[in-house]
Amino acid sequence: MKWHFEDFIYGSFDGSVTTFAIVAGAIGASLSPMIVVILGFANLFADGFSMAVGNYQASKARAEYIQKERAREEWEIENMEETERQEIRDIYAKKGFTAELLEEIVKVITARKKVWVDTMMKEELGLIEDGRRPLDTAASTMFGFVIIGIIPLIPFLFIYLAGMHLNSESFTYSVISTSVAFFLIGVIKGKIVKKSLVRSGLVTLLVGGIAATAAYLIGNLLAHLIS
Repeated sequence: MKWHFEDFIYGSFDGSVTTFAIVAGAIGASLSPMIVVILGFANLFADGFSMAVGNYQASKARAEYIQKERAREEWEIENMEETERQEIRDIYAKKGFTAELLEEIVKVITARKKVWVDTMMKEELGLIEDGRRPLDTAASTMFGFVIIGIIPLIPFLFIYLAGMHLNSESFTYSVISTSVAFFLIGVIKGKIVKKSLVRSGLVTLLVGGIAATAAYLIGNLLAHLIS
């Protein structure tokens, strides 16, 4: 199984935001630490699985669409060879190639069917086969959602295990732990793409903070409207 960091980042970011929203709502409703933990873990696995399945279906649909378009291009090359050859000529003429150089490019590309099909897929249709397996993208999303999304819950696990009650400081714990989760996501992203870890962490913290604040405000507004 191959991990895809973009799906990991996607899952971990969403996991942190949704877990924070649930925790903040539970605190606002003065629920017990046990309920906060139960709701948080239920969200982690139910929502994480839902996101993974959604990502799987989306990746699978894209792969199937690309395969269908590839089969169509292969058929056209076999049955409409001169038309497809002219399309290659037109594509590279628009890129500025002319005369003998243009004809040489057309000759080289159309000499091998796979190269010809790959070129048509990319240049004409804008489709690139990245070799990503739907199962791998789903697993990466689920893993990120659970592993990073659990961080906002950690303080409440300690509160519950210690037999303590939620108080005014509980929300502060939630904010701090969620901020740590966002910063960690940014650090992981920065390390993978070879960027400044601190800068990447702070940027992700800022973006995540905006998303978490929006989630909290919406939840708080709904709570007041319902009560």
